[in-house]
Amino acid sequence: MSAEGAARVPLPYLQAASAALQDAQQRRNLATATTTIRAKRAAVTEEMPDWEALRAAGAAIKAHTLANLAHYLERLEASVTAAGGRVHWARDAAEANALVRDLVRATGAREVIKVKSMTTDEIGLNRALAEDGVRAIETDLAELIVQLAGEAPSHILVPAIHKNRAEIRALFVRAFGLAPEALSDDPAELAGAARRYLRERFLDTGIAVSGANFAVAETGSVCVVESEGNGRMCTTLPHTLISVMGIEKVLPRWRDLEVFLQLLPRSSTAERMNPYTSVWTGVHEGDGPRAFHLILLDNGRSRTLADEVGRETLRCIRCSACLNVCPVYERVGGHAYGSVYPGPIGAILNPQLRDEPRDEALPYASTLCGACFEVCPVAIDIPRILVELRHRTVERKRERSPLPVPSAEDAAMQLAAGVFSNHRRYEAAQRMARWGQLPFVRQGALRSLPGPLAGWSVVRDLRPLPRQTFREWWRTRTAAERATSADTGGGDDA
Repeated sequence: MSAEGAARVPLPYLQAASAALQDAQQRRNLATATTTIRAKRAAVTEEMPDWEALRAAGAAIKAHTLANLAHYLERLEASVTAAGGRVHWARDAAEANALVRDLVRATGAREVIKVKSMTTDEIGLNRALAEDGVRAIETDLAELIVQLAGEAPSHILVPAIHKNRAEIRALFVRAFGLAPEALSDDPAELAGAARRYLRERFLDTGIAVSGANFAVAETGSVCVVESEGNGRMCTTLPHTLISVMGIEKVLPRWRDLEVFLQLLPRSSTAERMNPYTSVWTGVHEGDGPRAFHLILLDNGRSRTLADEVGRETLRCIRCSACLNVCPVYERVGGHAYGSVYPGPIGAILNPQLRDEPRDEALPYASTLCGACFEVCPVAIDIPRILVELRHRTVERKRERSPLPVPSAEDAAMQLAAGVFSNHRRYEAAQRMARWGQLPFVRQGALRSLPGPLAGWSVVRDLRPLPRQTFREWWRTRTAAERATSADTGGGDDA
């Protein structure tokens, strides 16, 4: 089934992650790709003596903008309108899709070309256009791959990161109707095949749809950064350009781009600058599209903005650095998250934007190692937000519980609190555990633990409790010192 077909209902995260863990090839693909990207990113950020200052500046600009978002959005609308563009407001995905469909319908087009856009994936625009018999063609190479495969993106920056060259070659041979011997898995040949397929679409299609990395309230300019040049073709050749932008993407001033055009490429593609940075402002006779429409999308962002803890999530510039360092993402991939926003940022963004029961498990898709916070170019404290969202999930479950008795988890935590709060109970529990563990110690590790602990010990080697605790050792040592002191007469020499 194509990506424009009926919407799939994603599995809950825990089920999807369990299934993904069985795909050994995907795990190898992800490990290779993320390891390479991490190393490159580290190299280009370490050469920047003011990298931490840039991070602080990016975070400050975003925080200021979010605190005054209504002002800057109104200013953006005025600037775009003054430059000859039109601004539309969409409260949710349905309104945004309806706006795009009406604009496309007015042109009579049966095809649109698209710049890579997480926002249009978020609202399911391709499926909405397909309902009108309009074909949306992804022009980004990785987006084209997942579109031809009938799959969803699995990474913010590299949507086809879960596929290797051999899999892409087989896909292109089938999708482009090529003889098997006509195409190898050489990256240059694969890119050439995609280029030939897309070239006619660039020249013949009169309407394009893009997202936006940034929009400048001061000038009304919209900015898209990319690495292949397809975005430049889409934003200059068609007669009509429609850009769908999340309201959090606005920046106050033109000079603010200086900060983000240094942060974004280094954090995403590990480049010092993007090969293509396209900026357009309204409409200009004889230069670029003759009609420009900017759709400002809310879709849960205002609700997130009102959250004192979660609002810093909206600082995200979609660089994907957090995905590339996340041990959970590296093993389960992006599809398990049930959204176009996977990884650590998806684990906090999806529950806030969608506020649905299916997202309750996402904040637990983390080891809380903190690597995501360390690499985030705008210093989003993802671990802190994850902990807060976990707390809210627990509170919602308590509110929904029909019984006044505590859950098994609550009861276990209360028992643990009682043990840990009293040293005698704590020491007694250690002695009991030391004897209780004996049937499960194999080759120096605890294996095949009973009950709910079984899942833990299946995939982890746990060291058994030592024969002597620190407290016991300390008491023995202190008693020995006292005995030695008594035998030697103790006290100071006269």
